[in-house]
Amino acid sequence: MKSLRDVESELRKHILFSALTPEQLALVARHSRILHLVEGEILFQQDQPAERFFRLCSGQIKLSRLSMEGTEHVIEVVHAGQPFAEAVLFMKKRVFPVNAEALMPCDVLAVDSAIFMQILYDSRETCFRLMADMSYRLHIFVNEIDNLTLQNATFRLVHHLLQQIEDCKADTADIELVTSKQILASRLSIKPETFSRILKTLSQQGLLTVNGRTIHIRDVRGLRCFGS
Repeated sequence: MKSLRDVESELRKHILFSALTPEQLALVARHSRILHLVEGEILFQQDQPAERFFRLCSGQIKLSRLSMEGTEHVIEVVHAGQPFAEAVLFMKKRVFPVNAEALMPCDVLAVDSAIFMQILYDSRETCFRLMADMSYRLHIFVNEIDNLTLQNATFRLVHHLLQQIEDCKADTADIELVTSKQILASRLSIKPETFSRILKTLSQQGLLTVNGRTIHIRDVRGLRCFGS
């Protein structure tokens, strides 16, 4: 069981609470808790009433939806430090639009939605800070949607790989996939067999080699040209 001080410490890392006064933060902390999930455990399900929103402290959470045909589509893989499900606060119908499943053991900060909404009603400054954060995240998602819908599968995969390279001036790079190839393929809206075929093509072109979850980029400049 985490102490109240531990909960407050996690809350301070959440950008939505950066403008809170100590009194407001303490109020939120008293109505929050840190959940421990095992691999494969469901945090919430699609269409379940959304009484809380979250920040991932450690581990990975898969957000997904089921199509009418029952096919799972991965919407996002949440990594440690990221908030999620906070947008539901402002929806008319406050239900979770996705499923959330732990991909590995996770610690998740769960915040009471009603308490936080009351703070927003009482604090104009907090509202403006929250709007700024939401606007920033919206721009990120709009750009991501463009990449997923307007470009072909090869471009999407190459673009993703290039985003993982920390040193933009490097000639070569090693990338460790933090999720399985199947989940990454779903995240990029690529069929698994197409995903494997693209990696094989890039390997045959001498641009990269694949060893399990490690992808060695042999020619960063060539990969950029290939995906342009």
